[in-house]
Amino acid sequence: MNILVIGGGGREHAIIKSIKKSPLCGKIYCLPGNGGIAFESECHDINAKDISAITAFSTEKNVDFAIVAPDDPLVLGAVDALEAAGIPCFGPSKAAAIIEGSKAFSKDLMQKYGIPTAGYKTFDNADDAIAYISAQNSYPTVIKADGLALGKGVIIAENFGDAKRAVESIMLDRAFGDSGNLVVIEEFLQGMEVSVLAFTDGRTIIPMVSSMDHKRALDGDKGLNTGGMGTVAPNPYYTNSIADECMERIFIPTMNAMNSEGRTFKGCLYFGLILTDKGPKVIEYNCRFGDPETQVVLPLLESDLLEIMLAVSKERLSEAKVSFKDGAACCVIIASGGYPESYERGKVIDFGDITESDELLIYHAGTKKGDNRAVYTSGGRVLGVTATAKCLSEAVDNAYKAAKKIKFDGAFYRNDIGKKALDYLN
Repeated sequence: MNILVIGGGGREHAIIKSIKKSPLCGKIYCLPGNGGIAFESECHDINAKDISAITAFSTEKNVDFAIVAPDDPLVLGAVDALEAAGIPCFGPSKAAAIIEGSKAFSKDLMQKYGIPTAGYKTFDNADDAIAYISAQNSYPTVIKADGLALGKGVIIAENFGDAKRAVESIMLDRAFGDSGNLVVIEEFLQGMEVSVLAFTDGRTIIPMVSSMDHKRALDGDKGLNTGGMGTVAPNPYYTNSIADECMERIFIPTMNAMNSEGRTFKGCLYFGLILTDKGPKVIEYNCRFGDPETQVVLPLLESDLLEIMLAVSKERLSEAKVSFKDGAACCVIIASGGYPESYERGKVIDFGDITESDELLIYHAGTKKGDNRAVYTSGGRVLGVTATAKCLSEAVDNAYKAAKKIKFDGAFYRNDIGKKALDYLN
């Protein structure tokens, strides 16, 4: 099969490495791809949001199946356009992708169908939002831009001044453009966070192995929020009994709720959960594979990913084999100095004597391929170094051993990915 993967980050590289193992997989195209993906597929410089260009390209290249990975093209309706052109896809329709595209929609959905989440209120006026925060007088409080904001539209305010500035930044200064037309003011929840990705075709939902993300830029959860500085899987806090509770109270009810709304969700549904003293609750939904969660979940997948994706698109997930191997995985993100704020690009990357294997994978996120197989930095998060092993401590050790061998000017990474999980296990 001719396969098209839309996107150009570490998540897409992980998907491509996984589907390449399938006997069903033939030629892979990636739009736009990156420096590492370029070694494994044919990349073309077409923006992931240019849906008309993507559809024309797919028709011209006789694409048999498309995998739409990032949030933007899903929310814009890439799957609808491709399927209208006769190209089956893995990914939700525009109507279903609203579960991530609008936080107000997702909160209203949870409230309507009794899915546990934080208390909230939505506002379309900055003064009203600020007055509500003042009247509540409860901190920390969470302020969310309604729409997509590159993972940066959530602000945890420790006091009234911070909360007021957050609302003004989102709604008046338009920090995230139209994504800030509405804001959701949310109760702050205490507990351990867990990421769970799930395959669903609207009839069946199959959760993947759980994971733990590390959002802050610096060791000890210090520094600014990022897109994610590393992950481990499985998340030891997410026990079998909690998983059963989430299936009964969150996963199946969410699938059914979307069906009831006439927005059947087919693809990968991401559940951002928090384990509170009153049970697990939903912090957020994503309408796609998480990044960098994908980089630890897919290396543990034993089954054929492409086969699963095809089954989802045909609404035959119940017939697919979905199994994960025992053991654990750790992904350490190597970033450019200055990330998540300003950083330089174009630094040559030295990979040392690293040899990739089934147990050690280097995922490219922000890279560009040069001449003579040289690879240069071209983003904030540059590489994801993932190791798998029989136990988490070994996976963490092996990921860091490899990360230390990779050099480029300004490179940095956190030194404590997996520490919380290991502390819990010990």
